[in-house]
Amino acid sequence: MSMIAYFKSKPLRSALAAALALGTPAATLVATAPAVAAEGDLDRAVAALRGISTMQADFTQTDRAGNTIAGKLTLKRPGKIRFQYEEGVPLLVVSNGKSLTMVDYEVNQVQRWPISNSPLGALLDPNRDVKRYGKLVPTSNRDVVSVEVRDPKRPEYGVITLIFVRDASAPGGLQLTNWVALDSQNHRTTVRLRNHRYGMAVADRTFTYRDPRRTTRRPR
Repeated sequence: MSMIAYFKSKPLRSALAAALALGTPAATLVATAPAVAAEGDLDRAVAALRGISTMQADFTQTDRAGNTIAGKLTLKRPGKIRFQYEEGVPLLVVSNGKSLTMVDYEVNQVQRWPISNSPLGALLDPNRDVKRYGKLVPTSNRDVVSVEVRDPKRPEYGVITLIFVRDASAPGGLQLTNWVALDSQNHRTTVRLRNHRYGMAVADRTFTYRDPRRTTRRPR
């Protein structure tokens, strides 16, 4: 059973599952008379991603039905990420650098898939060539850089649009403010970031989890 089918009867939790790989278009950033992207912006976006060693940020994610949930994101390159949801949400999403895992503590279920199989691979997979598969999307604001990443040979991996705002204090001079993703089944979710912090020490154990299927409850 797919993750989407599993959560179909639970809209909010469906949104949480979908947000691993999905998004909703940021309509306010797309111009009817789009500005011309600045020369070199794609290179700058790639440099901004590669310039993040560690990052923490508060996030909200919203599905296409308007359901919203919040939490804290921790990122450590290459390949590690943790979505710690707000209190009362019995879910955890974590990547150890090789695979992305969703843990549902309410039903004691763990689902895992390779980073490369998710649009989030554009953020996490060190082998994913963002410049090769990415293209600039015109926006209404010259200070906003939007990059759409898709592999035309692997449509099942979906599409992710990374949205940056020019900020001299951020790595590479661009701050990732949200991403917009779409899976092969056209499910969408938006993830927005705020209160970015960079360069802090983050232990690798941050990207482990308690496996609810094990009575010993040792971290994976």
